[in-house]
Amino acid sequence: MDSLQDARHQIDVFGRCRRVLIKVGSAVLTGPKGLNRVMVHRLSDQIAELRQRNSGLDVLVVSSGAVASGVRKIGLGERPRTIPQKQATAAVGQGVLMEAWEAAFDKYDLLVAQVLLTSEDLAHRHRYLNARNALETLLSWGILPIINENDTVVVDEIKFGDNDQLSAAIAGLVGADLVINLTDTEGLYDCDPRLNPTARLISLVPRVDAKVVACAAPTSGVVGTGGMLSKVNAAKKCLASGIPMVIAPGRERDIILRLFAGEPLGTLFLPRERAYQGKKVWLASLPKPAGDLTLDEGAVTALLKRGTSLLPIGIRKVRGSFGVGAPVRCIDNHGNVIGVGLTNYKSTEIDAIKGRHSEEIEGLIGYKHSDEVIHRDNFVLTAEVVLPEG
Repeated sequence: MDSLQDARHQIDVFGRCRRVLIKVGSAVLTGPKGLNRVMVHRLSDQIAELRQRNSGLDVLVVSSGAVASGVRKIGLGERPRTIPQKQATAAVGQGVLMEAWEAAFDKYDLLVAQVLLTSEDLAHRHRYLNARNALETLLSWGILPIINENDTVVVDEIKFGDNDQLSAAIAGLVGADLVINLTDTEGLYDCDPRLNPTARLISLVPRVDAKVVACAAPTSGVVGTGGMLSKVNAAKKCLASGIPMVIAPGRERDIILRLFAGEPLGTLFLPRERAYQGKKVWLASLPKPAGDLTLDEGAVTALLKRGTSLLPIGIRKVRGSFGVGAPVRCIDNHGNVIGVGLTNYKSTEIDAIKGRHSEEIEGLIGYKHSDEVIHRDNFVLTAEVVLPEG
């Protein structure tokens, strides 16, 4: 696709944006001496100018850098490896990080608010809504939320994994029009540019398929936990909610302003026309579903092409322990994720009725909630699956 056409897409996406989430990675915000306060000020300058130019524009920031800031503040020789060490380091570094953002925006008389979340906060519907209400209130008051994973209390079971996944979840939570993911690379290349000098930047991604995923090198930075594969996975979640996402070089001068001016920088992921609303946005952006249901080919086809509910006869395997109403992933025999839905039965009951007809449910488990294990109104397809032709 030529650069002129890329630019038209950029102008359309950025021109219609009324709420943007900006994710800033550790590789952008930190350096050999810890937190790069100059970079914090450069980014805050751009955000303040952007808000001034676009009256009514809401901006949220997902900011990495707490652990990296703590490493420098404490004087550690290397990044901590264990969960308790990371928790303690984040407890020190989060204060450093917030102080820097607050000072940077203070010269514009802009208030910031610290928002710390774990995946557990968004996995439960009522806590998800509480988080959304708090963020909506802050935005209505003109306060800029600075969001991070709550590393001080996080454990493996409730980790988002990295702030790329957190940014995708928050984007769905607040109904963002756009996610800007600022990193230390130009964008997504067709192969790893650190290993192949002929690597070419992919400027526009109309859908995330296996080829796009294969382009993302599964590597991470020295101070961060993410990598290009993590960003592509985050883009999948954004696209499932109908939200465009751009991966752009965060250290470029005036990168945010230049993107909004229509410069075709970085890699722009464009969603399909399908966009979820309400509860389905929550399902599409869930960080960690409670379990998996492996489906047969007939059930996969029915979900993908006919939009039907999931019946027990199409289920082959159950993984995980979960209760009624839990969000679970539906996968095919190859491990590809088809979608996420809320179950009408608990895991032990699904295991008992899998592969059986709906009229057999009551005889097998003693009662019958419904014919469907997952009703189509409580199910969303994910962006990980390319719909078959025909």
